[in-house]
Amino acid sequence: MKRVLLVIVVLLIAGGAVWFFTGGPERVARQRIESELVARGLPQPMAECMATRMSEQLSIAQLRKLEALKPEAGEADVPMTVAGVLERVRRVGDPEVVEVTATSAAICAFGGI
Repeated sequence: MKRVLLVIVVLLIAGGAVWFFTGGPERVARQRIESELVARGLPQPMAECMATRMSEQLSIAQLRKLEALKPEAGEADVPMTVAGVLERVRRVGDPEVVEVTATSAAICAFGGI
């Protein structure tokens, strides 16, 4: 019985290591970003492009800051202008997050990646 349990633990650890080293966390982050961007009204191709760039360039902590952004009193749930989006992203207080988000939006809007 101990041997079976040991084999299961070793397989779980090996599977977790393979998942981690083959980009599992980044893939999950990219999918979550893409889903949220589509839910906020971005077209699928642009959301996919931005999610790829953002998941590659931002840390999980930075992505969590973006995830926590909420509209302030009197603001729409979803900003309707680029200026509105950038103003909201600036509230994160992280210049790298602002830069990556803005450049991702610009590059992806013009069809690049």
